[in-house]
Amino acid sequence: MSTLLGTAIAVEARKARGARVMLWITVALLGGLGALTVGMRLGAASGDAQVLAKLGPLADVEGWAGLVGVVVQITAAGGLLAFGVALSWIFGREFADGTVTGLFALPVRRSAIAIAKLVVFLGWAVGVAVLATSVIAAVGLLLGYADTDAAGAAELVRVPVLVLLTALIATPAALAASLGRGLLPGIAATVGTIVLAQVMAVIGVGEWVPFVTPALWAIAPSTVSPAALVAVLSVPLVFGALTTLVWARLQLDR
Repeated sequence: MSTLLGTAIAVEARKARGARVMLWITVALLGGLGALTVGMRLGAASGDAQVLAKLGPLADVEGWAGLVGVVVQITAAGGLLAFGVALSWIFGREFADGTVTGLFALPVRRSAIAIAKLVVFLGWAVGVAVLATSVIAAVGLLLGYADTDAAGAAELVRVPVLVLLTALIATPAALAASLGRGLLPGIAATVGTIVLAQVMAVIGVGEWVPFVTPALWAIAPSTVSPAALVAVLSVPLVFGALTTLVWARLQLDR
């Protein structure tokens, strides 16, 4: 079984590497993150009223802390959407392209294929987290923070942690794409997750809502308890298990 799972992971990794969709999602996420961050920091520095209003209290925060604060706001929504679209494609493409029928002829269990897809997604998310941190570090160096706020560089640690946690809470998209047998259900589930997170954050009960916790922690780590942060892991565990179960019981006629 372990050999077959390893083979499934290798095949899914090859699919992801050769897919333009994954490449463009990565480029759009990293490029958009860098461009929006630079734009908002420069806009705040120039006194743009609209930018200052969007940043709120962050408008007065200087150095790496202010930079990471902007990144957190962008990643909380934009990152979740990007990861949700990626998962929707990874799982939904088999149905959209009609390749799911061929999976029934393989010696690898469909549950193992689902696990392989999740493993590949996690590996890709780790890579994105590393690249995102590198992009933001480059932006900070470009803005001169290395000279004016060298001690604040530790703030960058929040970036990869937030990116990875955001990827983990996007896993409902995998279940939705599998149940709905296509990309659109997964994307719809992701949009719904974003809306839910925004509503929970507004009414002030976000700390114990796993879909909100990562962003709240990244904005103000001291306001989120370690237990609430650990509870975020329940999302990938529950939805990953349910997705695997759906694939294990997958049938072609329904």
